[in-house]
Amino acid sequence: MAGDAGSGAVRELLLVLALALAGLVLAVVAVFTPWHATPDGAAPAAPVELHSPTERPAATAG
Repeated sequence: MAGDAGSGAVRELLLVLALALAGLVLAVVAVFTPWHATPDGAAPAAPVELHSPTERPAATAG
């Protein structure tokens, strides 16, 4: 029964919860950390002209 669980079961449950919390922390860090360096005073990205294989500019949305 559940009432007969020893300290081993509690230790295993705490380990699972600790691993889940560590995974959650790593996921949050991966989402909110910039992965590339940005140089100081860098110009913003410019639009790129797209070309079709026939060398005529392709129509872009927007």
